[in-house]
Amino acid sequence: MKLHNLRPAKGATHKAKRIGRGEASGKGGTSTKGNKGGQSRAGYKSKMGFEGGQMPIQRRIPKRGFKNINRVDYKVINIGQVDHYAEKYSITEFTLENLYINGLINQNDNVKILGVGELKGKFSFKVNAVSATAKAAIEAAGGSVEIVK
Repeated sequence: MKLHNLRPAKGATHKAKRIGRGEASGKGGTSTKGNKGGQSRAGYKSKMGFEGGQMPIQRRIPKRGFKNINRVDYKVINIGQVDHYAEKYSITEFTLENLYINGLINQNDNVKILGVGELKGKFSFKVNAVSATAKAAIEAAGGSVEIVK
C-alpha cells in the first residue's frame, strides 16, 4: 500500500448537492426549497424565538416585577466570621485589597460588614459599607472603621 493508492472507504464521501443547476440535476425548479413563502426566498432569516406564527413564549408569559438599575450589591461579611478569617489568613486589617488577595472577594466586589455574631479581637476595616450595629461592636472591641468609596 502506497500513499497514492489510498482512497476513502466506500460510502464515506458524498457529492455536494448542486442546487439551482437546472432540471437535469434533479434539484431544479424550486431548488429543494418548496413553493413560495419566506423560506424559499433569498436572504431569509428566522427571528430568534420564532415559533412558526404561534405566539412566541416570550410574549405568552406575563412580565412580573421590576429590576432596579441603581441597585448596589454587596459581598457581606458578618463580624462573627471576622475572627475566623483573621486566624485563617492572618489578617488584622480588613481592606478590599487584603480580602481580594486571600480570595474572599472578587476584584470589583463591594463589601459590607454586618453585626451578626460576636467580635473577639481588635481589627481595622476599610470597606464600602458598615451597618450601625457592626460599627458599634467594632469600636467597642477597640477597632476602627473607615468607609471607602
